[in-house]
Amino acid sequence: MRKVGIVGAGAVGAACAMALGLRRSADEIVLVNRTPAKSVGIATDITYGAAMGDVTAVRSGDVPDLTGCSVVLLTAGVNEKTGGATDRSDKEGRLKLLTANAKIYRELVPAIVAAAPDAVIIVVTDPPDPLTDIARAAAGHERVFGTGTFLDSLRFRTHLARHFGVAPTAVDALVLGEHGTSSVFLWSSVRIAGSPVETLLDRPAEMKEQIERDVRQANITIIEGIGASQYGIGIVSARIAEAVLRDEKVVLPLSSPQKAFGVSLSLPSVIGAAGVERVLMPQMSQQEEAVLRASARHIADASARLKQ
Repeated sequence: MRKVGIVGAGAVGAACAMALGLRRSADEIVLVNRTPAKSVGIATDITYGAAMGDVTAVRSGDVPDLTGCSVVLLTAGVNEKTGGATDRSDKEGRLKLLTANAKIYRELVPAIVAAAPDAVIIVVTDPPDPLTDIARAAAGHERVFGTGTFLDSLRFRTHLARHFGVAPTAVDALVLGEHGTSSVFLWSSVRIAGSPVETLLDRPAEMKEQIERDVRQANITIIEGIGASQYGIGIVSARIAEAVLRDEKVVLPLSSPQKAFGVSLSLPSVIGAAGVERVLMPQMSQQEEAVLRASARHIADASARLKQ
């Protein structure tokens, strides 16, 4: 029985439920929300559509109903629009949400673990990197990781694909570090059908700057249009949950504690039934490594301010 819990039925939680249902990622989805009427409405709405095909049972519940979940997606908390993290010139970005969402996580995670002690907990709420550290401490186990820069990497591939007129699946590209303003673009390893992209770029400095800006500010562009960045992260979260449920050993850029950097941040990670099973350190230029260390300090500074 592949049972997945989603805690938080806001825009992102609803998108996760929809993606899990459409992808048939799980046999049962339990939606938990502070306001039960909302999770009831979402579960009921999806259930009517799911009746067309192979049915994934979607229902509303309370935290105790998470019992038996193999995966819990934690989407609860203040979002970017509500938390004022939509200023394109603000270097803090999503980290502005840390204080409010850390408090919510410290209350929720122990209850989730009590109900589903064997579940892998996936941190979806922004900012996922410092919240991963907080969730792991509150959970008391290591089966906790964050969605990290998986979505950033897909956005990176998408913009490169548009520029070169190829399918995104033909592009091999990674964004690492923080899911936020200090994210690190590994330009030195970008390949299109095996060809280094840097040899294909016309006006490389200008193009790199434009693509990085588009990727870093993609969430704000989306929020300006529909109020919340939700569908992309919903699909990504469903894909990550599948990797755990199927014990796939797939390699994805996800956030987990990195001793070498002192914080949780994204590096290519082998994902299986236990969550992050090991981390692979990619080859990078000296400049990229320096930027990655700066990204780690940026996360660490936010976490330090939280403790003050």
